[in-house]
Amino acid sequence: MYKAYKFRLYPTSEQQIALAKSFGSCRWFWNYALNLCQETYKVSGKGLSRSAIGSLLPNLKKEYPWLTDAYSQCLQYVALNLSTAYKNFFEKRAGFPRFKSKHGRQSSSYPSNVKLDGDYLKLPGKVGSIYCKQDRPIEGIIKTVTVSQLPDGKYYASILVDNRQEIPAHKVEGKAVGIDLGLTHFCITSDGSKFDNPRHTKRYARNLKKKQQSLARKQKGSNTRVKARKLVAKVHSKISRAREDFLHKLSRKIVNENQVIAVENLHIKGMVRNRNLASSISDCGWGQFCTMLKYKSEWDGKTYLEVDRFFASSKTCSVCFNKIDSLLLDIRNWTCSKCQTHHDRDINAATNIKNEALRILDLGTRSTANGGNVSQPGKTSVLLDAIPCEVGNPIPL
Repeated sequence: MYKAYKFRLYPTSEQQIALAKSFGSCRWFWNYALNLCQETYKVSGKGLSRSAIGSLLPNLKKEYPWLTDAYSQCLQYVALNLSTAYKNFFEKRAGFPRFKSKHGRQSSSYPSNVKLDGDYLKLPGKVGSIYCKQDRPIEGIIKTVTVSQLPDGKYYASILVDNRQEIPAHKVEGKAVGIDLGLTHFCITSDGSKFDNPRHTKRYARNLKKKQQSLARKQKGSNTRVKARKLVAKVHSKISRAREDFLHKLSRKIVNENQVIAVENLHIKGMVRNRNLASSISDCGWGQFCTMLKYKSEWDGKTYLEVDRFFASSKTCSVCFNKIDSLLLDIRNWTCSKCQTHHDRDINAATNIKNEALRILDLGTRSTANGGNVSQPGKTSVLLDAIPCEVGNPIPL
């Protein structure tokens, strides 16, 4: 089973120059190979294979000697990444490969000859040993290391390891939970727990506005504009890290407490077309949250299931299955006209998602879905303003 660890790097000034040369060489070769693939397709109607792209390097190094500043296998790995990008595009898992810019995230991958020596990450080539801040030990054999530099100037190493363990078999016996995602509350579970939306972008909006206004006043091409741009990038990085921290802790909490996890398969790309809610939806990170739930469930041998997005979870009574015609977004509570049950819109939707998932898994819970209540009477678990918290988690995020 493969796992990835992400650590912060602290390169020296000489190592930063060596990494910048490696980033630039890999970026240039990616753009050169991508352009060549496009031109070849226009002429012959065929693309270039990975071996054909890799075979270009010997002649390119003679023509452009600065390509030798990068470790040779880093450039070979670019050919692998480009062929994989085309494969993902044709299999409709991703968009068409795009050209890389020197202004965004920079990266290069080392597929071999990398090892951890105490607090240092030893890379081949001209980089050498870089101080690496490790917050947990690595278990397994290192396969690939990707060194990246973010726009805020920080360096990170993503280390892919093989721990030689099999993915545990999925089990469905145990507690099941349905999850409804929203904007007022980020996550509502079928047992009544509600987790508030942290609204990370809104929290840092004032600081971000000041930094962006300062950037807009700087003259293009000046050194002060470069500095102001890095300050804006630092705010965006802070927002991203705060969001990831929240999503990691909440997803780990849910996976630890449940055996079957059911969510709704949302069409987020279509939802952000609503210009009134696009910013709020993008700030939530629903897709990233579902991805975390999925792979953490696989690690622990638990079941993750997505219910069809067209399933009327909000408009269906979870007690008698009566379906109403319409339910506006501003209506947060409603009463079933058939059984007179008063519903909280979000909790009712989460309950229906859980029951639909159990029906799909065919666990023999149709009697529960038809009105049975397996919870203890008189107890509710509505955690308003709840903040996910992990204590003593032995499993790496």
